Amino acid sequence: MVEITQYKYKYELHLHTSQASACGHNTGAEMAKAAKEAGYDGIVVTDHAWGGNTCIDRSLPWEEWVRGYIKGYEDAKDWGDKNGLTVMFGLETGFEGTEFLIYGITPEYLISRPEFRTATIPEQLPLVHEGGGIVMQAHPYREEYYIPEIRLFPDDVDGVETINATHSSHLSKAHTGIEYNDKAIEYALSHGFHTCAGSDVHSTVMFGGGIMTREKIKESKDLVKLLMSDEMYLLTDGDRIYDKYGTLLKDYEG
Repeated sequence: MVEITQYKYKYELHLHTSQASACGHNTGAEMAKAAKEAGYDGIVVTDHAWGGNTCIDRSLPWEEWVRGYIKGYEDAKDWGDKNGLTVMFGLETGFEGTEFLIYGITPEYLISRPEFRTATIPEQLPLVHEGGGIVMQAHPYREEYYIPEIRLFPDDVDGVETINATHSSHLSKAHTGIEYNDKAIEYALSHGFHTCAGSDVHSTVMFGGGIMTREKIKESKDLVKLLMSDEMYLLTDGDRIYDKYGTLLKDYEG
């Protein structure tokens, strides 16, 4: 029996800033402040990268592109360091509408591997692993105008984002459809995948999604270790709480 009250730390694993994501509405510092005020202990900044909805000029030389891309993360981390919020670096890469969340690599590693820019989905996984990171397919069953078809890559990921709050939170105004999460849970279970959750939040209206843990996560390598371990953590969209396998523990009461 999972005792929810034991999981007192909350982390947002899917967050965008206006400094790198064209669809973002607020700066990294503003997003960090909003997350802290919403009760988060930490966030991962996962701005849209070169293959997705980035606002950084794709024609720039690789290092210059990365330096521009990480501004939202850097501003969020600066605010977090001063105000007691753990801020970690991540990415959301895109391949013709299919997107992946990357955790655990550093901006310095990204700069050192310009082949990321032209890597295919199968090539992405070993590149990320070499840098100590992991790849999770984001919202694999979402249906939207910018996603031409549902594509799954079970051999090229470490896990799946099963709970995405924009699909199910009562605060969400976009991508709604809790069935997208339900299908992702079934997919993860059928393949024995590791799982994660996030809000996919683009503004300072925080949905409350993410993971809940018993211990504090201090840095990216701790997050990767937890997500890839057998240790229990919880998934939430801000309204509902699930165990890491997708079993519903607490439903929406609003």
